Amino acid sequence: MPEWEEIPNIELYSDGGAEPNPGKGGFGVILSYKGRSKEFYQGYQLTTNNRMELMGVIFGLEQLKTKSNVEVYTDSKYVVNGITKGWAEKWKKNNWYRKKNAKAVNSDLWEQLLNIIAKHQINFNWVKGHDGHKENEKCDQLANKAINSNNLLEDVGYEPSDTFDEQSDNTFNETKIKSKNKILKIGDSCRKCHTAVIKKTPKNKKIKQDQTYYFEYYLLCPACKTMYMVEEAKRQVPKPNNLF
Repeated sequence: MPEWEEIPNIELYSDGGAEPNPGKGGFGVILSYKGRSKEFYQGYQLTTNNRMELMGVIFGLEQLKTKSNVEVYTDSKYVVNGITKGWAEKWKKNNWYRKKNAKAVNSDLWEQLLNIIAKHQINFNWVKGHDGHKENEKCDQLANKAINSNNLLEDVGYEPSDTFDEQSDNTFNETKIKSKNKILKIGDSCRKCHTAVIKKTPKNKKIKQDQTYYFEYYLLCPACKTMYMVEEAKRQVPKPNNLF
């Protein structure tokens, strides 16, 4: 029997999200082989939509014990385009810089995904979310189950400073901030639930070695917990006075 015929054909369905974004998150995954399927889900304390979309696909592929032909189905253009259009590979070659002075967001997960897809023969497929796709709808239910579970893990790769970058990153045209109705000050109405936002100051804010700026505070909706990063809170990190 030819070797290619011995490689199993797997279907992987995945969906993920955070509520709010960023906030509690989770993913749901279905693996299907010869009419049999297994379901997986996991929730996280604080993460983003895009990280959960990536993590769901990664988790599903990690369950495969042998080289496989895999059809991946996801409603995330962020994931599909990042691989099929070669963006993740380009970022990796550029030392995870998307542009000269702009690092690629979620580089830890993109690197994991690139490493694991190299072990298989994988085709990525985009499906329209909330459009009656049976497996996609089920993965969405699993992701929501994960978000509402009591077993929420820490997303150790998530960095709060990514919040503003992810919302304003127009590379994928998925989560652009609309120019109108911006949240700028205490008392402005949350764009999601229209509750007046309040000011919050992060505790134990850590400045990374290569970080050039940070947010001294952010605005928070006390009702739905949506966070808003504002330019007035942006602070430059002082440059060290190196003697040599």
